[in-house]
Amino acid sequence: MRFVIDGDGSPVKQEVIELAREFSLPVLIVTSVDHFTTKEYPDFLTFIYVDMGADGADYRIVKEIHDDDLVITQDYGLASLLLGKKVRVFHHRGTEYLAETIDGLLTQRYLSGQMRKAGKRTKGPKPFTQADRDEFTAKMRKVLRDGLMKEQ
Repeated sequence: MRFVIDGDGSPVKQEVIELAREFSLPVLIVTSVDHFTTKEYPDFLTFIYVDMGADGADYRIVKEIHDDDLVITQDYGLASLLLGKKVRVFHHRGTEYLAETIDGLLTQRYLSGQMRKAGKRTKGPKPFTQADRDEFTAKMRKVLRDGLMKEQ
Protein backbone atom coordinates (compact mmCIF):
# COMPACT_ATOMS: atom_id res chain seq x y z
CA MET A 1 0.00 0.00 0.00
CA ARG A 2 1.16 3.51 -0.80
CA PHE A 3 -0.21 6.99 -1.24
CA VAL A 4 -0.35 8.39 -4.76
CA ILE A 5 -1.02 12.12 -5.00
CA ASP A 6 -2.23 14.00 -8.05
CA GLY A 7 0.24 16.73 -7.18
CA ASP A 8 -0.92 19.64 -9.32
CA GLY A 9 -2.72 21.80 -6.81
CA SER A 10 -3.11 19.28 -3.99
CA PRO A 11 -3.34 21.17 -0.69
CA VAL A 12 -2.70 18.08 1.48
CA LYS A 13 0.78 16.96 0.42
CA GLN A 14 2.29 17.67 3.83
CA GLU A 15 -0.55 15.90 5.65
CA VAL A 16 -0.07 12.82 3.45
CA ILE A 17 3.68 12.85 4.08
CA GLU A 18 3.06 12.95 7.84
CA LEU A 19 0.54 10.09 7.62
CA ALA A 20 2.95 8.08 5.47
CA ARG A 21 5.68 8.57 8.05
CA GLU A 22 3.32 7.51 10.85
CA PHE A 23 2.20 4.34 9.02
CA SER A 24 5.54 3.58 7.27
CA LEU A 25 4.09 3.91 3.77
CA PRO A 26 5.71 5.15 0.57
CA VAL A 27 4.36 8.20 -1.25
CA LEU A 28 4.34 8.90 -4.98
CA ILE A 29 3.57 12.43 -6.14
CA VAL A 30 2.86 12.85 -9.85
CA THR A 31 2.98 16.46 -10.97
CA SER A 32 3.86 18.60 -13.97
CA VAL A 33 7.33 20.04 -14.43
CA ASP A 34 5.76 23.41 -13.58
CA HIS A 35 5.91 22.27 -9.96
CA PHE A 36 9.51 21.00 -9.98
CA THR A 37 11.16 21.41 -6.61
CA THR A 38 14.63 21.01 -5.17
CA LYS A 39 13.24 20.92 -1.64
CA GLU A 40 14.52 17.99 0.43
CA TYR A 41 11.95 15.28 1.13
CA PRO A 42 12.10 12.01 3.09
CA ASP A 43 13.41 8.91 1.32
CA PHE A 44 9.97 7.29 1.28
CA LEU A 45 8.70 10.00 -1.10
CA THR A 46 9.14 9.80 -4.88
CA PHE A 47 8.25 12.39 -7.50
CA ILE A 48 7.37 11.71 -11.11
CA TYR A 49 7.36 14.85 -13.23
CA VAL A 50 5.34 14.95 -16.45
CA ASP A 51 5.20 17.46 -19.28
CA MET A 52 2.88 20.40 -18.97
CA GLY A 53 -0.49 20.01 -20.55
CA ALA A 54 -3.95 18.76 -19.93
CA ASP A 55 -4.20 15.41 -18.17
CA GLY A 56 -0.50 14.46 -18.35
CA ALA A 57 -0.33 13.72 -14.63
CA ASP A 58 -3.64 11.87 -14.77
CA TYR A 59 -2.51 9.48 -17.50
CA ARG A 60 0.76 8.83 -15.70
CA ILE A 61 -1.09 8.04 -12.46
CA VAL A 62 -3.29 5.56 -14.32
CA LYS A 63 -0.14 3.95 -15.72
CA GLU A 64 1.66 3.78 -12.35
CA ILE A 65 -1.22 2.66 -10.12
CA HIS A 66 -1.25 -0.56 -8.07
CA ASP A 67 -4.34 -2.33 -6.71
CA ASP A 68 -3.75 -1.40 -3.07
CA ASP A 69 -2.81 2.26 -3.60
CA LEU A 70 -4.68 5.14 -1.98
CA VAL A 71 -4.99 8.00 -4.46
CA ILE A 72 -5.60 11.63 -3.50
CA THR A 73 -7.08 13.84 -6.25
CA GLN A 74 -9.71 16.50 -6.75
CA ASP A 75 -10.12 15.48 -10.41
CA TYR A 76 -13.42 13.66 -10.95
CA GLY A 77 -12.33 12.37 -14.35
CA LEU A 78 -9.19 10.76 -12.91
CA ALA A 79 -11.21 9.37 -10.01
CA SER A 80 -13.61 7.79 -12.50
CA LEU A 81 -10.77 6.11 -14.41
CA LEU A 82 -9.23 4.77 -11.21
CA LEU A 83 -12.49 3.46 -9.78
CA GLY A 84 -12.71 1.26 -12.85
CA LYS A 85 -9.39 -0.23 -11.75
CA LYS A 86 -10.76 -0.97 -8.26
CA VAL A 87 -8.44 1.57 -6.60
CA ARG A 88 -9.53 3.59 -3.55
CA VAL A 89 -9.63 7.28 -4.46
CA PHE A 90 -10.09 10.22 -2.09
CA HIS A 91 -10.73 13.94 -2.43
CA HIS A 92 -8.41 16.25 -0.49
CA ARG A 93 -11.29 16.90 1.90
CA GLY A 94 -11.22 13.20 2.83
CA THR A 95 -14.31 12.07 0.97
CA GLU A 96 -13.92 8.76 -0.82
CA TYR A 97 -15.06 8.66 -4.43
CA LEU A 98 -17.46 5.78 -5.02
CA ALA A 99 -18.67 4.03 -8.17
CA GLU A 100 -22.24 4.79 -7.07
CA THR A 101 -21.71 8.57 -6.97
CA ILE A 102 -19.03 9.36 -9.56
CA ASP A 103 -21.47 9.71 -12.48
CA GLY A 104 -23.35 12.44 -10.62
CA LEU A 105 -20.11 14.31 -9.94
CA LEU A 106 -19.06 14.07 -13.58
CA THR A 107 -22.48 15.31 -14.70
CA GLN A 108 -22.27 18.23 -12.30
CA ARG A 109 -18.80 19.11 -13.64
CA TYR A 110 -20.08 18.97 -17.23
CA LEU A 111 -23.11 21.17 -16.49
CA SER A 112 -20.96 23.73 -14.66
CA GLY A 113 -18.62 23.84 -17.66
CA GLN A 114 -21.56 24.40 -19.99
CA MET A 115 -22.82 27.25 -17.81
CA ARG A 116 -19.38 28.91 -17.83
CA LYS A 117 -19.24 28.60 -21.64
CA ALA A 118 -22.60 30.35 -21.78
CA GLY A 119 -21.16 33.24 -19.75
CA LYS A 120 -22.80 32.37 -16.47
CA ARG A 121 -20.90 32.37 -13.19
CA THR A 122 -20.58 29.24 -11.10
CA LYS A 123 -19.41 28.86 -7.54
CA GLY A 124 -15.83 27.87 -7.00
CA PRO A 125 -14.63 25.70 -4.16
CA LYS A 126 -14.69 27.04 -0.62
CA PRO A 127 -11.31 28.11 0.77
CA PHE A 128 -9.36 25.19 2.22
CA THR A 129 -8.99 25.68 5.97
CA GLN A 130 -7.01 24.15 8.81
CA ALA A 131 -10.24 22.43 9.89
CA ASP A 132 -10.39 20.82 6.42
CA ARG A 133 -6.78 19.63 6.82
CA ASP A 134 -7.56 18.18 10.22
CA GLU A 135 -10.67 16.42 8.90
CA PHE A 136 -8.71 14.96 5.96
CA THR A 137 -6.01 13.67 8.30
CA ALA A 138 -8.55 12.12 10.69
CA LYS A 139 -10.44 10.40 7.87
CA MET A 140 -7.27 9.05 6.25
CA ARG A 141 -5.91 7.86 9.59
CA LYS A 142 -9.13 5.86 10.07
CA VAL A 143 -8.85 4.39 6.55
CA LEU A 144 -5.26 3.35 7.25
CA ARG A 145 -6.05 1.84 10.65
CA ASP A 146 -9.04 -0.06 9.25
CA GLY A 147 -6.88 -1.34 6.38
CA LEU A 148 -4.13 -2.50 8.70
CA MET A 149 -6.64 -4.32 10.91
CA LYS A 150 -8.01 -6.19 7.87
CA GLU A 151 -4.49 -7.34 6.93
CA GLN A 152 -3.96 -8.93 10.35
